[in-house]
Amino acid sequence: MPTTNTKGKSIDSLIAPANAPHPLASGELADFKVGVDTVIFSVDTEQHRLLVLLVLRHQAPFSDYWSLPGALVRVGESLEDAADRVLTEKIRVNNLYLEQLFTFGGPNRDPRESADAYNVRYLSVSHFALVRFEDTALIADGVSGIAWYPLSRVPQLAFDHNQILTYGYQRLRNKLQYSPVAFDVLPETFTLSDVYQLYTTVLGEGFSDYSNFRTRLLKLGILQDTGVKTSRGAGRPASLYRFDAEAFEPLKDRPMVFL
Repeated sequence: MPTTNTKGKSIDSLIAPANAPHPLASGELADFKVGVDTVIFSVDTEQHRLLVLLVLRHQAPFSDYWSLPGALVRVGESLEDAADRVLTEKIRVNNLYLEQLFTFGGPNRDPRESADAYNVRYLSVSHFALVRFEDTALIADGVSGIAWYPLSRVPQLAFDHNQILTYGYQRLRNKLQYSPVAFDVLPETFTLSDVYQLYTTVLGEGFSDYSNFRTRLLKLGILQDTGVKTSRGAGRPASLYRFDAEAFEPLKDRPMVFL
């Protein structure tokens, strides 16, 4: 702690040259370690909940805090391979959607930076994943602390992971509005009500009424009616559809609005 004179001014500041260079003026290059953190979302269609996968940290920094699944990139490992490794170490899943999200690299985002004698900076190249809840099994391998959390109940997370999660949630909302990502996690055959319920769970009840949603979705021409109907409860049997990848292929590079 710097000593002060009777006027409260730091003696260190008094003896420092007035033209002392700014710390950034030296041109010294930062040394980086790169990690990947993955926002893994799923939709529990039974209870209509948007879920995110969290893991409990057992070591410093942030011991006993929940965090997003992540790891430092190994020598000779690509970012994509590191993200895949994080996924395969935490969950078993047959179908998922994965893409790179954003790079978080602000100074002091990781407490290990100030403790490192070589001033190493820690970058996080975050990824965003969407998996099918019914087909996903969590891998504990004897280690406690891995769980699906409803998005509305996520606690204070380690590092800047709440910020990464917020960014990932916004990406998910955007993807639903201009891409067919929802069909990556729906069953092979589904009703229009199933699709609507998924959108409602992610976007909220007020995003659209069912009638308008149904009309706009069918107009896209990317759903194939299987000719089979299913009966659920006392209501009228509903048609089962499947996503038509061939019909979507010529449209994939065009601006589309799903809502």
